[in-house]
Amino acid sequence: MPLQICFICSEVTPLSKTGGLADVSGALLKYLHGAGHDIRLFTPLYAQIDRDKLALQPVEGLQDIALEVGPHRYRYSLLRTRLAGTRAAVYLVDCPALYARPSIYTTGADEHLRFLALTHAAFQCCQHMAFSPDILHCHDWHAAFGPLFLKYVYSWDQLFKRTRSVLTIHNIGYQGIFPAAAADAVVPGANQYLLHQDDLRAGQINSLKHGILYADAITTVSPTYAREICTDEYGMGLQTVLRERGDALVGILNGVDYDDWDPRTDRYLSKHYDVRHLANKLVLKAEFLAQIGLSVGPRTPLAGVVSRLARQKGMDLLFDTLPRALEKRDLAVAALGNGEAQYEEFFAQLQRDFPGRVHFHRGYSDELAHWIEAVSDLFLMPSLYEPCGLNQLYSMKYGTVPLVRKTGGLADSVQPYDSATKRGTGFLFEEFAPPAFEGALNRALDLYTDQSHWRQMVRNGMRQDFSWDRQGEKYVDLYKKLSAA
Repeated sequence: MPLQICFICSEVTPLSKTGGLADVSGALLKYLHGAGHDIRLFTPLYAQIDRDKLALQPVEGLQDIALEVGPHRYRYSLLRTRLAGTRAAVYLVDCPALYARPSIYTTGADEHLRFLALTHAAFQCCQHMAFSPDILHCHDWHAAFGPLFLKYVYSWDQLFKRTRSVLTIHNIGYQGIFPAAAADAVVPGANQYLLHQDDLRAGQINSLKHGILYADAITTVSPTYAREICTDEYGMGLQTVLRERGDALVGILNGVDYDDWDPRTDRYLSKHYDVRHLANKLVLKAEFLAQIGLSVGPRTPLAGVVSRLARQKGMDLLFDTLPRALEKRDLAVAALGNGEAQYEEFFAQLQRDFPGRVHFHRGYSDELAHWIEAVSDLFLMPSLYEPCGLNQLYSMKYGTVPLVRKTGGLADSVQPYDSATKRGTGFLFEEFAPPAFEGALNRALDLYTDQSHWRQMVRNGMRQDFSWDRQGEKYVDLYKKLSAA
């Protein structure tokens, strides 16, 4: 039976994106719509979204609507568009007072108000459209008050009588904490008993914590990460409440949108290839090396990095190990990313120290990301923690071997290669320490010299299936279980 599903999400590919959250929300939206469900996604109309490139349609009856967020007053209009390649509807909340900013996220004092408003607007729009969702699916801290609003603020409306809520934690490191003085913006004074009292006494409100407390189901983006965030090491202060809600918590590994990430059809590549025609990967690699000015030959192993440059991504492990590997081994590096200044400067200095062997592009380029995935031999993801990770999944599809730390979704998706059985898809290390990473890198470079084993590992990875056709079914199963309860 088709379900009615309301998504509330702060970003969605290709309209707005700062990370994997956008990729997942867009791909899961496409899957659910394609599977026959009536899904409506609500997200802000940020200033960065190019209105001229979208066929935006005003939603009748939802123009210049008044919205109250505690003592704050706003007005918004609702516009509808469809994601490329699908008929799935995306509803954009147009509120310039909140979303006409230089960046998608800000450090402004009203950041919490921007997303409380989005959540209220989604409820209001459902009411105006007489849309009665079976499932309210809230993503990350930005929509984490949705379950509380469903149970206590909008419970009077029979439209939501059968609605059940799901909160997905994409990264527990981002919790949406703001001052307790803003409590009236969440619920009126008489209902502030609904808020976490210890936090209020400590002078703060934690958005994500309230989603965990009130959601009917909590998901996160890999089974291992679901276990990790219940521990003191990875819970980032929320481990106790997560352990208390343990029966409601489930990990579902993210899928990949193979319409976008597939070497057989990739729109950016000059040639295409698959598991049976890998010669074109080497041709593309030679072309890429010439384009970016690296002087090594196509038989030199190329290590790719496409990452937000932050400690979470394990960048500290590269400081000594990559220069030493470049000094002692036949190796080249192509890196793409931006973030903390110390890591940007590290890659910039690496490029200066090893001209012709290291290329660093500061910033982000979707085209360059696809090329690096396609032409690299090895992809480096030494993350301190990784809720799911998508690049290791892209890498395997492109015949690029992932080297990852055994954490979160990396542990769930990459199997260590065993030369005796010829099974496995990559290289893993456990301890978050430079020697552990360096040992894995040297094992990879040693095996690269045995192309028979390397090609077998490449083929193993390319045959993996992380499509949303598989992962999306797990969300549907959860939705149906909740709806039947």
